Amino acid sequence: MTTTLQTPLESLALLDPREQGLLAAAGFHTAGDLLMHLPRRHEDRRRFDGFDTLGSGAPVCLRVRVTGTGWKFIPKMRYFQADVEDAHGMPGARLSLKWFHMPYVGKIIATGQELVIYGKPKKYGQSYSIVNPEFEIIEQESAGLRLAEAALGGSLPPAPAAAEAPAGIHMERIVPVYPSVSGIPARRLRTIMHAIVSRIPSDLPAPGYDIAPQYPYAQALRDIHFPEETPLVRKARMRFALAECFEQQLRILWKRHHSRRTPGQITATTSHLVQELADSLPFSLTDAQKRCVREIYRDMKQPHPMNRLVQGDVGSGKTMVALCAMLLAVESGKQAVLMAPTQILAEQHYNNFRRILSPLDVRLSLRTSDRRDDSHIDIEGPDDGEPKIIVGTHALLYEKNAPGNLGLAVIDEQHKFGVEQREKLIRRSNAPDVLVMTATPIPRTLTLTLYGDLDVSLVDELPKGRGEITTVLRPRKALDKIKTFLREQIEAGRQIYIVSPLIEENDKRKTASATAEYEYWQQQLPDISIGLLHGRMNPEEKDAVMQQYRNNETSILVATTVIEVGVDVPNATVMIINNAESYGLSQLHQLRGRIGRGEHRSWCILLSDAKPGDDNRRKLDVMCNTVNGFEIAEEDFKLRGPGDVLGTAQSGFGRVRFTEWLSDTRLIHRGRDMATAILETDPGLSLPQHAPLRDLIADDDATTQTTA
Repeated sequence: MTTTLQTPLESLALLDPREQGLLAAAGFHTAGDLLMHLPRRHEDRRRFDGFDTLGSGAPVCLRVRVTGTGWKFIPKMRYFQADVEDAHGMPGARLSLKWFHMPYVGKIIATGQELVIYGKPKKYGQSYSIVNPEFEIIEQESAGLRLAEAALGGSLPPAPAAAEAPAGIHMERIVPVYPSVSGIPARRLRTIMHAIVSRIPSDLPAPGYDIAPQYPYAQALRDIHFPEETPLVRKARMRFALAECFEQQLRILWKRHHSRRTPGQITATTSHLVQELADSLPFSLTDAQKRCVREIYRDMKQPHPMNRLVQGDVGSGKTMVALCAMLLAVESGKQAVLMAPTQILAEQHYNNFRRILSPLDVRLSLRTSDRRDDSHIDIEGPDDGEPKIIVGTHALLYEKNAPGNLGLAVIDEQHKFGVEQREKLIRRSNAPDVLVMTATPIPRTLTLTLYGDLDVSLVDELPKGRGEITTVLRPRKALDKIKTFLREQIEAGRQIYIVSPLIEENDKRKTASATAEYEYWQQQLPDISIGLLHGRMNPEEKDAVMQQYRNNETSILVATTVIEVGVDVPNATVMIINNAESYGLSQLHQLRGRIGRGEHRSWCILLSDAKPGDDNRRKLDVMCNTVNGFEIAEEDFKLRGPGDVLGTAQSGFGRVRFTEWLSDTRLIHRGRDMATAILETDPGLSLPQHAPLRDLIADDDATTQTTA
């Protein structure tokens, strides 16, 4: 029987009703759905790792024989342990396997069985153990296999005749290991996948637009699931990655093309207000800031909407660039809004703008869910009292706060917003100009991926007069010396941040909490004024605490990451980050960006007991060795991988199945070149062969319209 991508799973004789129900509950309804349930890895079960590799520090795949089993007890917990030996290799080699919180394992594994196990060994004393390893029982007879599967997944009816697994699926070959589907054992899922792959015809057409006809779609599916040789897996993944990259780049280029054909507003006419602002400032704009303002000015003079990203490191002055852009819109008779991710940051922008704009007499307003404020008293008249610049949070998305004459929308720290929220703000008016800002450095490899539909301006120069930042790594036992250093800084008139990952203590996580740190430092420095700031405080409390700190009425601010973005206190010169290993590199860099904003030298102290050689220590060493955000972004990319760095939920991406293209500049350029060539020859995608691409774009546009 031939199977296609559209074949319903319930029509396949190889599945019983129970399995059909389990697969449907997991979101699998057709053969195509299941074929995209990709192996998370492959194991070469023609040759296993040896016990002599246990000390390598890397995960291993071993074939072992169980020599003994039993339950072990430690305070408040028990675990199941199986002692194993090398099934066909080193005589006398021993290893213990330990399963915590998995009581069913004790009902399945027995002395004398052979297992295939996968996990990362750790040395305890003179022996090695693997905690919660993945495992499969090697059964010689199908009856025994069915019993083992029943123990894992519940009572199973007799297997349909068509479902019997041919020899060689589970052993003596390169074997796929799939993400689990609740209720279906790993070996049974592999059997189902093999049956479906075996039934697809060799001429199975690729879904949508086939970007690689020289490598047939059906063959690529076989290679990605059940390859004859290991290199074929990468070959297949790269073929699918290119297709996924091409589709994403087509969406980006179509959006850019559509934006440039959309009628917009001319939101810049003259630049007198910008010049007045520059003349009133006690400092000069950097060359990078001036270049960015010129690029924005050129865009805003065009009759189509601006879509531009301003990217720069923390403290580089992006907000001043955005303020210049907003003044251009105001001078042309339009309103401008700046949407910030937190109330603290929105209020800071508002207060700073009030101070900076006071010589220019520009009406300013604040709109958040908890506060509304205006820099001018409303007076009667057709336009009198109407704010020209509105600063707010997501509250700007709601009708009562929406400006009626929006010319420019500025999105600050865009990664903190979902794409739907940004679209909702932008679509409220007649195609306003859009300026997106981010201080989170983005790896160069991902720029075309995330911002291919935007023009990019780089603020790649820091303002003069900024103090040097020194970053050091210290264990928590060094707090006595640190306390002396803090007192010296406070006596010199400086201020300190102390950041913790949690608000309150948590028995499940042995990490410092803000409330506990607040009490600790009150005891250690009883004569010093200390404030506490975290996300559960009401807006009035947060505002009062921040105002006291800005006014230097508080010397130490103990906080959570609520201060991560945008908080600007130039007198703060020391930041202590507790449990620094629990943060990502980009977040650590953002936190560190709260100091070094004035003329004084600053210190960032990373408190951690991370051991040399592990990933956490590598991450912290990067922080100590550079303050360059773009270098940090590249290292973060290497350490965490593209999927985590990208943040698909916030960027507006759909599911990324093949992350290879996110980290391969050549593949991104190849996909972009293919998409560009198609749109240049067929801008409307009207040719018959491009019908699948029209459907792709139509689905994308429909999703945007629905969520906006």
